[in-house]
Formats: sequence, C-alpha cells, structure tokens
Amino acid sequence: MFLRELLRQLRGPVIVLLDNSSTHQGEPLQKLLGQHPRLRIEHFPAYAPELNPDEGVWSLAKRELANSCPKDVDELMEDIIRSINGIRSSPAKLRGCILQSHLPLFLR
Repeated sequence: MFLRELLRQLRGPVIVLLDNSSTHQGEPLQKLLGQHPRLRIEHFPAYAPELNPDEGVWSLAKRELANSCPKDVDELMEDIIRSINGIRSSPAKLRGCILQSHLPLFLR
C-alpha cells in the first residue's frame, strides 16, 4: 500500500531502497513492479551499515543514551523514544545521517 501511494504522489521514475527483509521480496512486490515500470527497487547489501543512513540515527541515539541509568525497562523505553524523537525532529541531524553514509551522491 505504501508503494502504491508513493507512486500516486510522485511523477517520473521512482527508486526505492529496501533492506533484504522477507517482507520486501516475493510475489506482491514482483506484481507491483510489473504493473509500474517506472518503479525500481534497489536492495541494500545483506550487511552494509556504511550504506544505511539509519545506522547514523542509532549511533546518535546510543551516544546520547550511553551514560544513562534507567530504573526499569519502562524508563529505558521512554529514554529511547525521547532520543529518537529528538533526532527525528532535527533536519540537521537527519541530513548528517544521510551524508555520513557512503550512498551514491544522487541519493543524498
């Protein structure tokens, strides 16, 4: 559904980067690709954190959480969510995560 909506919203060629999760493969995706020739799927290599911008997000979050001492799992979850939300709301931090990756320049 996400890819169908993406195609509805965007004009021209659409390139989507996916990890190798089993949910990102199979008959439904192949059928969608057959129906929409302007859609192209590129998969990240099996393990390539240097190409994956979300590794930068986790790195920032871990750095922020490194010296915390939550009292319990609930407090840990609150700290993680607060950290991720802080990163998510910062265009500069998100752009830094993309730029630190070794993605080809046209994807940055």
